[in-house]
Amino acid sequence: MNPAASLFNVTGKAAIVTGASYGLGVTMAETLAQAGARVALVARSVDKLQRVAESIKKQGGTAEVVTCDVGDSAQVANMVATILQKFGRVDILVNNAGVVADGGAMPERVPDELFEKTVRINLFGVWYCCREVGASMLRDGKGGSIINIASISGLAGWRDNPPAYQATKAAVINLTRNLACSWGDRGVRVNAIAPGWFPSEMTNPFLDMGPLTARLCAAAPLGRLGDPKELAGPLLFLASEASSFVTGHTLVVDGGFSAGSGQFSFPEETYRVLEELVPGGIGKRIMPAQ
Repeated sequence: MNPAASLFNVTGKAAIVTGASYGLGVTMAETLAQAGARVALVARSVDKLQRVAESIKKQGGTAEVVTCDVGDSAQVANMVATILQKFGRVDILVNNAGVVADGGAMPERVPDELFEKTVRINLFGVWYCCREVGASMLRDGKGGSIINIASISGLAGWRDNPPAYQATKAAVINLTRNLACSWGDRGVRVNAIAPGWFPSEMTNPFLDMGPLTARLCAAAPLGRLGDPKELAGPLLFLASEASSFVTGHTLVVDGGFSAGSGQFSFPEETYRVLEELVPGGIGKRIMPAQ
């Protein structure tokens, strides 16, 4: 194998990808499988996971399905134990599972349950998986790579965007730094990827709101949304020995959106759509009395 190409080699490595039943999680699972890793697909929906696993196997890859709600610490412990039985160890963890339960709600109207659901999956879920997998990597002394999927929305505050989602993604970035500092001396590297705007099941409802996509593209130096396949390179870099001296880093993949501060405002049409579509009136801004 070419020495440069071998840097990105993950052949035979055992990987976990959470949130692997749809969206960017499928892309990440397929990327690792195509690169030769044995991939455990983790999410709540067994039917969707099985479809992804079948697709990977048809392409010659190795995939196992393990159902788990990452917001439940007991389920996470069982999930990791199951995968350790199947694979022997875990070399790579991709913490991709996430929700934007407070999406579309104005910050002043976000209900407790939506804020709490977002925190449970996006922060507690990442923590539970890091803790269980990290402990297994530390115990066997062989190290490993943990990759937390954050977001550029965790880098700064954005007007009228989901506050719980933004807060949890910022927390994931600093959790990544903490664990990198704590575990680096024993060979466990912990990094994050902060994607920008990519089309997916999570973002499409927002991107379809009038002129919002055009405004986002205009704010990015590359002038467009990302293609999910463009996450493959950053993922393999952090998963492999190509990044052997990189830990505690957040790799931003956003077409330059955040380089120019990335600040943008919803068009008025987007506000009108949110008022109509989000149940319970929580998509409507509270405006001063006239």
